Amino acid sequence: MRLVTFTRPGKLQQEVGALGAGDAVLDLAAAEPLLRGQSMLDLAAAPALLDKARAAQAKAPVVQGAKLCAPIPRPPKNVFCVGKNYHEHAKEFAGSGFDGGAKDVVPPFPVVFSKPHTSIIAHGEKILGHLDTTGGLDYEGELGVVIGQGGRGIGKDAALKHVFGYTIINDVTARHLQKRHSQWILGKGLDTFCPMGPAVLTADEVPDPTKLVLTTWVNGEQRQHAPVADLIFDIPTLIEAISAVITLEPGDVIATGTPAGVGIGFNPPVFLKSGDVVKIAITGIGELENAVA
Repeated sequence: MRLVTFTRPGKLQQEVGALGAGDAVLDLAAAEPLLRGQSMLDLAAAPALLDKARAAQAKAPVVQGAKLCAPIPRPPKNVFCVGKNYHEHAKEFAGSGFDGGAKDVVPPFPVVFSKPHTSIIAHGEKILGHLDTTGGLDYEGELGVVIGQGGRGIGKDAALKHVFGYTIINDVTARHLQKRHSQWILGKGLDTFCPMGPAVLTADEVPDPTKLVLTTWVNGEQRQHAPVADLIFDIPTLIEAISAVITLEPGDVIATGTPAGVGIGFNPPVFLKSGDVVKIAITGIGELENAVA
């Protein structure tokens, strides 16, 4: 099931729906009144509500003129992000000069940073590239993991039972700011620098997330293509590492890292410019597309 957050024409209230045939937005609350007023966070926290949504999908009508929002517009915390988590990307980052002289090409432990909720935008919304005045705008296609059942001290063997679903994230980055400040939040947390969507694919549809494949295009040119199986630190390892010290809550989002093929991997680097369009696809989830304003 692909769940979405949407608004109706002329309305500001966000609602939860599902994507049907042709990516039409389905009105789950019209088919199941218990879902009226519920958010994606509510569904992540309550398996019974998710069951209601699943049952409602078959009889839910199409919402005419629906506008997609980010599926989780405001997670409980900043979006957890993981750096250098594909072998080939770790190598290209180490050779780019933007790694700040890090000692290890492949990190011995997950590199975790965050992006604030103010950076989150929806499929189709514009990336405000002008906020990066340093001219180093880059893209990073990533699989996002959405937490369902929360907890602290979650072991790897139980980690996937705590996953509500999966989405797509573009970890847009101001490379020169990232390098300048060493700590990455100022280079990666700018407003609009976390496109997310278009949907959350529920975990029951993904028995083995390592089978998912990520592909990124810029202006129609394929730049990234890799299976999630290539992660250095897999999803259970990331959940275990983060939850060892930080309580995970329903709706928390973990961006798992990007494969090789980002702009700084070129010689010379190829950064995004006004009018460029970045499209990211992951098996079963759909496509996340955003243009640079």
